[in-house]
Amino acid sequence: MRLKKHSTIALIISLVSLIGFSIMVLLIANQNVILFDHNVISFIQGFEGPSLTSIMKFFTYIGSYHSMIVIILIIVIFLYIVLKHRLEIILLLTVVITTPILNGLLKQSFQRARPEFHRLIDIGGYSFPSGHAMNAFAFYGILTFLLWRHIPNPAGRTILIVFNGLFIMMIGISRIYLGVHYPSDIIAGYCVSGFWLTIVIWSFQKYRDRLGTKKQSGRRGK
Repeated sequence: MRLKKHSTIALIISLVSLIGFSIMVLLIANQNVILFDHNVISFIQGFEGPSLTSIMKFFTYIGSYHSMIVIILIIVIFLYIVLKHRLEIILLLTVVITTPILNGLLKQSFQRARPEFHRLIDIGGYSFPSGHAMNAFAFYGILTFLLWRHIPNPAGRTILIVFNGLFIMMIGISRIYLGVHYPSDIIAGYCVSGFWLTIVIWSFQKYRDRLGTKKQSGRRGK
């Protein structure tokens, strides 16, 4: 019953994410998102200032894959030594390794050029979907999933969701503010990552439930 409930929720989330990404692809292909992108970029960059630029560069930095590696290593050590949850380490590494690979494949497929309106940092490569958005959603999403069960009270869980959600949102906004991504790149990145993260977590839950069932059957057999 529990697995069936998880499967239904995972299916709904994955379908919504996939539909969202498909809509963004169609809008970009038909050039129906140009006005939206320009208006959002103009609005966000309208707040430009030295202090805000420093803040946005900070969020862009912590959203980069290289800076996440340090946090990932700390979490792996915590899971392995403190919690002894070795199976969850595999889940974490699967998400953080496959997400940038998926992003690279999608960028090569669509080959969308980055915006040229007003850049505050220099960067190369293609724009769609945003790698920062995908990596941030995948990393902080899986972090929320892993830590959720170890936080006993609702207040702590709420703080966890708000904190990680804020980081995901600010990393995406920072890329728009700095002029290296269209808003549609960010939205698409979130959608792809949401779809992929849901599939990986669902597979993990299904495997773990089956593993638990086998262990219980083995104990009964003894």
